[in-house]
Amino acid sequence: MSLKDRAEATAKNIEGKVQEALGDLTGDPKDQAEGKAKQAEAKVRHTVEDIKDEAKKVID
Repeated sequence: MSLKDRAEATAKNIEGKVQEALGDLTGDPKDQAEGKAKQAEAKVRHTVEDIKDEAKKVID
């Protein structure tokens, strides 16, 4: 697993949470949706990193 990739995924998740919260505060459904999409992207990135870790364990 790349620590850089994991950190970027975490940052994307935080960015998404902030954007979704901002959308909740302002009542902007576009910000809410974009924030949720960023969180989903971060989850996918974390899953990819988990798969890479498991594959590396099998290879080693």
